[in-house]
Amino acid sequence: MTRIPQTPEFMRGVVNVRGSAVPVVDLRMKFGLGQVERTLNTRIVIVEIRRDDAVSVMGALADSVKEVLELETDRIDPPPRMGAAVRTDFIRGIGKHAERFILILDVDKVFSSDEIQDMSQLLGDVPPAGNASAQAASDEDFFR
Repeated sequence: MTRIPQTPEFMRGVVNVRGSAVPVVDLRMKFGLGQVERTLNTRIVIVEIRRDDAVSVMGALADSVKEVLELETDRIDPPPRMGAAVRTDFIRGIGKHAERFILILDVDKVFSSDEIQDMSQLLGDVPPAGNASAQAASDEDFFR
């Protein structure tokens, strides 16, 4: 991961995905839950965010990825109502799987249009990540 100066705190840098610089965000920081701890299980999940006719590719830091699963629609409940003071518009629903609840995010609504545009403009001047001399030593081992 290559860090980019003067970006929002939740934007951790960019990674090279098939020759393109893809911004990586820390969703824990974005949601005010602290920073993702670097461990052997830390992963980057690549997501596509749709705005009108445009698609932006972004990486989201995850504490870990345990499994990939498909949930039947009858196993997904609507988002809980939490009052006007709590913003839940980015939650698509609450899934149920093996006695667990799974929060299902609507990635198209997690970031504002301004945040997506700011990241896209920022990356217009950044060469694809992957140049080892440009990476800080602490970032080189981030996902080994």
